[in-house]
Amino acid sequence: MKVMNAKEAAPMREAAFFDLDKTIIAKSSTLAFSKPFQAGGLITRKALLRSVYTQFVYVLGGADHDQMEKMRQMLSELVTGWDVATVREIVADTLHNIVDPLVYDEAVQLIEQHHAEGRDVVIVSASGTEVVEPIGELLGADHVVATRMEEADGRYTGQIGFYAYAEGKAEAIRDLAATRGYDLSRSYAYSDSITDLPMLDEVGHAYAVNPDKELRRIARERGWPVLVFVKPVALRTQLPAPGPTLAAIAVGGVVAIGGVLWAGARARRRAG
Repeated sequence: MKVMNAKEAAPMREAAFFDLDKTIIAKSSTLAFSKPFQAGGLITRKALLRSVYTQFVYVLGGADHDQMEKMRQMLSELVTGWDVATVREIVADTLHNIVDPLVYDEAVQLIEQHHAEGRDVVIVSASGTEVVEPIGELLGADHVVATRMEEADGRYTGQIGFYAYAEGKAEAIRDLAATRGYDLSRSYAYSDSITDLPMLDEVGHAYAVNPDKELRRIARERGWPVLVFVKPVALRTQLPAPGPTLAAIAVGGVVAIGGVLWAGARARRRAG
């Protein structure tokens, strides 16, 4: 009789990987926070217009690689020298006010379904850890993968430590699969963008959610299901509110794309 070792005996786990912008959240997180950021005097009107234009292209048709690189560079420059602790505090303080109206009810229900069926839920986003980790906490995600910017002496240097974009996302979920024992062939992934094709290719069950033109074409060719999410809801009506230690979950993370734009909301509230 063959004696199985512990690795052979342990069943492989499954996971569901979700992109964030336009998959769970109804619009780009960068676009959502550009105006309050500018209202607080933290970015110039010129920078705001550049951000809105970049996101306009993204929302309409899906940003290509060059556009995403330009947005990454622009936002990286904006946060250079910012105080890390202040950004984390602002994120925790304004989370419900900004995110609540933007969360798709269909995505929340799908996350709950995967949990009910015993799968881990992982949010994989090019936005910064300071945004993605608190949102993941509210959604009950088991893990998040997000862009990390380097810091020194409590401030952001402007250098990207890890960019959770395109092949970077695929590499990250392969690493998670190796460490957590996920069977990617039995796992799921959801995204709206052709730039996430490497991540979608890694799993056995890929879904296009509100897809851009190119991803819709690929989904049609490969027989992937296409989901349409249209119902934004307040997250607080779906899940329990977080405890007072929400800011602590971002400790060890650093800001990156999208995350910096949360900062203006607090200044706007004080000004009002």
